[in-house]
Amino acid sequence: MMSIRACGFAASLLVCVSSLAVAQAPAAPAAPPAAWTGSVAAGLALTGGNTSTTTTNLAFNVESDKTKRNVIKGEGINIRSSRDGDAIVDRTSLQFENDYALTTRAYVFGRMQYLRDAFKSIDYLISPTGGLGYKVLDTALTTLNVYGAVGAVTEKNPGLDARTSGALTAGEKASHKISEAALLTQSLTALFKMSDFGDSLVTFQAGLATSITPRTQLKVDFLDTYKNQPPSILVKKNDTALIMSFVLKF
Repeated sequence: MMSIRACGFAASLLVCVSSLAVAQAPAAPAAPPAAWTGSVAAGLALTGGNTSTTTTNLAFNVESDKTKRNVIKGEGINIRSSRDGDAIVDRTSLQFENDYALTTRAYVFGRMQYLRDAFKSIDYLISPTGGLGYKVLDTALTTLNVYGAVGAVTEKNPGLDARTSGALTAGEKASHKISEAALLTQSLTALFKMSDFGDSLVTFQAGLATSITPRTQLKVDFLDTYKNQPPSILVKKNDTALIMSFVLKF
């Protein structure tokens, strides 16, 4: 009888010790940040009836490990639209940037911008700039960056020679996490030619993304492009686009 009780006591003690060891086991280490993150997005809209329209958009963004002091970023979008077979929108923009942190909030950067917009009569606009940025807000829920830069801009319009000038650019970029599944984004960028400050290009974008799965989203963006001095009086200064797309994150 005593041996049975001793065996029972030993078994109970072993269970308790094992449970305590499990409870005190260290948590698994967090996965290291990915070397690169980003997304690709695509959208398609078709209408029929009295007029037939087709609109497509393709976009991407990519960013290196943001925990590092040096961060490389890239983004781009192409929008094409036609009505009854005739093109009415044809716009491509690209931007690549290299940020280097000076402090937890201040950073210097170099940036290259490219724009082609057939219906604004811009064959190409290329602008390399470098400047200083500051993170006004940088929390898990809200971010707000402001920046200013100086550089150059080259613009080519149909029937005209390419023209190069010094350039000044300034802007801000913000995001706010509304919920675990919804993210609101907004940005504003202004580019001024030093040879004529009245010749400016201002781009505003606001978007709302809703998660479907951890790696997919539905996104709606509003894009407004304003060119103060278009190359022809036949070209309107302001263009807007409402973009709906499916996003795949990686």
